[in-house]
Amino acid sequence: MDYSSCTLCPNLCSVDRRKTLGICRQSDKVRIAWSGLHRGEEPPITGEKGSGMIFFTGCPLHCQFCQNRQISGSDGMNLGIEITDEELAGLMLSLQKDGAATLNLVTGTHFIPSIINALKIAESSGFSLPVVWNSSGYESVEALAMIDDYIDIYLLDCKTLSRSTASKWCGKARYADVIIPVMNAIKAWHPVTDMDRMKGTILRHLVFPGELQSTYDFLRLFAERYKDSFYLSLMTQFVPPKGDPGFPKITDEEYDSLVDLMEIYGIDDGFIQDPSDDDILWIPDFTRDVPFPASFADPDPYFLSLKHR
Repeated sequence: MDYSSCTLCPNLCSVDRRKTLGICRQSDKVRIAWSGLHRGEEPPITGEKGSGMIFFTGCPLHCQFCQNRQISGSDGMNLGIEITDEELAGLMLSLQKDGAATLNLVTGTHFIPSIINALKIAESSGFSLPVVWNSSGYESVEALAMIDDYIDIYLLDCKTLSRSTASKWCGKARYADVIIPVMNAIKAWHPVTDMDRMKGTILRHLVFPGELQSTYDFLRLFAERYKDSFYLSLMTQFVPPKGDPGFPKITDEEYDSLVDLMEIYGIDDGFIQDPSDDDILWIPDFTRDVPFPASFADPDPYFLSLKHR
C-alpha cells in the first residue's frame, strides 16, 4: 500500500494522493498540526512529564462532534505544516529528548507509509520510546498490519457498535461494521495488555448524549470478548458540535449506572472519566503554539522551529 492508489483507510478512495487529495483531505506530504508533551492522556501513557504527541492533520472520518475539528477536516480547515520523513524522525527524537514517556501518534492512518519510514530513520539514531497508535478505530486491518511491528500500545476508539449511532455522530454508518474486525485483529496481535511493560491495548469508548443504550451494548460485548485482553477507558467528556449548549450532559444517575454495569460485568482493568471534570477545556485551539491549557501541555522546541521557519 502506498499513496499512488490510496487504500490506507476503509474509505478505499483509491486516488493518487501525489496528485489529488483523498477523502482524508490530505496529499502524500505529511502534515502535522502540533507536537509536544501532553499530560491529559491515560496515566500509563502520560508518565511523569507527559506523552510525546504528534497530531497529524486530516482524518478518514469527519465526525461532527470532533474535538480536533480544526485539523481533522470536519470544519473544512487544514491547519498544520508540511514536513519531510526526516523531519518527522527528528521530531520523534526531540520528543524523546524532552523526556516523553511515550511517542503518541494521533490519527496517523492516512500517513502510515511515511510514519514507518520516519520510525526506521529515528530508530537508526537511537529512538527507543514505546509507540502509541492513537486512532479513531476507523482503520483498514491490512494497513494496520503494515505498521503493527512498530506499535507497542494501541489507544483505540470504539465509538459505537450501532449503525444508527455511527451514522448520526461519526458521519459513516459503516464505522460500526469496521470496528469489530479491527478490534479482533489487534486482539490477535496483542492478546495481553500489560501497562507495566507498556504493551497492549487501551480501548476508549465515548458516551454520546441520548445514546446510553449504545454504551450498554458496547459494555456487554466488551465484557464478553475483550475484557481479558484490553483495558477500557470509558469517557464522558462529550463536547457538542460547535459548542451547541442544547445537548444534555450525562446525569449522575446515568454515570452511576455505567459504573454499576462495569462492576457487574467484572470490567476492572482501565479508567473511567468523572463527568464532574467539566471545568477542563477539552476543545484545543490549533491556531496557537500551545492549543491546550498550560497545565496540560508543553510544545516541543523542534516542532516550534519547524512551524516558525
